Amino acid sequence: MALGSVPLVLDSRPDTVPPGTAAADVVGTDISGLRRQAGAAGPSDVERVLGARVDSRAAALADFAVLLSPAAAGRLEDLAQLAHATTIRRFGPTVRLYAPLYLSNECVSVCTYCGFSAGNTIRRRTLSVDEVVAEGAALRLQGFRHLLLVAGEHARIVSKNYLVECVQALSPLVPQLSAEVQVWDTETYRRLVGAGCDGLTVFQETYDPSTYAAVHLKGKKRNYAWRLAAPDRGAEAGMRRLGIGALLGLHGDWRADAIALGAHARALMKRWWRCEVTIALPRLRPAAGGYQPADPISDSEFVQLLCALRIALPDVGINLSTREPPDLRDALVRLGVTTMSAGSHTEPGGYASASDAEPQFEIADTRSPDQIASVLRTAGYDPVWKDWQRS
Repeated sequence: MALGSVPLVLDSRPDTVPPGTAAADVVGTDISGLRRQAGAAGPSDVERVLGARVDSRAAALADFAVLLSPAAAGRLEDLAQLAHATTIRRFGPTVRLYAPLYLSNECVSVCTYCGFSAGNTIRRRTLSVDEVVAEGAALRLQGFRHLLLVAGEHARIVSKNYLVECVQALSPLVPQLSAEVQVWDTETYRRLVGAGCDGLTVFQETYDPSTYAAVHLKGKKRNYAWRLAAPDRGAEAGMRRLGIGALLGLHGDWRADAIALGAHARALMKRWWRCEVTIALPRLRPAAGGYQPADPISDSEFVQLLCALRIALPDVGINLSTREPPDLRDALVRLGVTTMSAGSHTEPGGYASASDAEPQFEIADTRSPDQIASVLRTAGYDPVWKDWQRS
C-alpha cells in the first residue's frame, strides 16, 4: 500500500471526557442555568445564603451562583467577614509559601494570551538537570520546601524523561514538588509520582469551549476534553494535591467561568476525596507578543469571587500568585487565601543566577520571600514553608 494512502493520525487522544470522572461531572453541570440564576438573584437570595448553616454551605452550586451575583456585590463587607471567619475556622492563621521554578519556555502550542506561545519571537531557554538542581538549592536557601515546576509545551525538549529526571534530582533537596507542565497520560503521571512529585496543577484557562477554541490556535493544548480530565488522571496516578484554575479575563463572562471552576473543584473533592484540592485565581497580565487582557476583572469583582469560593467551598485551598500587587495581596490574605507564591521568577532560571530568557508574564509583587513572610507575621499569620515530608 502506498504511504500516501495510509491515514495519518496526528493525535489519538480522546476528544470526550471519560465517564465517572470529575471532568464528566463538570460537563454534565448546567453552567448556563447557574449563570442565569446568578443574574436573576436578588437581595433576599443573598441574605438566605449568607444566613445558611455553616455545615450546609458546600452543598449547592446554586448558592455559589447567588454569591457571585450582582446583588451580592453590594454585600462585600458581609462576604469578607464570613470568608475570613470560615478560613480561620478551617485552616487557622496560616499561609503556605511556595516558589515556581520554570524549567523551560520552549513551546510548540500557539495560545494568544501566553508569553511562551510558539508564535512569539523571544529568547528561549531550557535548564539542564544540573541547572535545575542549582536553582532548587538556591530556593531552599531562601527557605522554600515546596516548588512548582513549570514549563512550556514541547514534548521533545520538555520530554517525559526530562521531567522525571528533574523531579528525581530535586526530590532529595525539596520535600514537596508539584508540576504545571504539558498534560500527560496516567502512566506518565505515575512515573512522576514515583520520582517524587506529589502535586499536579492544571489550569483549564477557560471553561467556555468556544473561547477555549478561539485562544488555543495550534498544538495539543487545543484538545479541551483531554486537558479537563488531566486532574483525574493525576489523582488516579497517585498525586496527593490537585491544583486547578481559570485565567480571569480570558473569557468575557467571569461569572460563568467562576461557576464552572467551582463545579470542577467540588467534583474533584467528591471523586478524589483523599486529595487536597486548591484553586488558583490568576488574573491575566500583559505578556510577550503585545498581549493585553481584553476583559479584565476589577478588584471588587476579584474580592467577591474569592470570598464566594471560600464561603461555598470551605475546605478548598485558595492560591494567590505574584500577578497581584503587594497591597492587594496583603489584604486578600485575610479573606481566604491559604497558599501564596513569593519572590517569583517566571522565566527559566533567575534564582541561582540571572537569566536572559523571556518571562511568561509580568509579575506585580516583587518582594522577597523574607519580606512577604514578615508581612504575614505582622498580620498575625504563620508562614508555612513545609507541611509534608515524603516517607
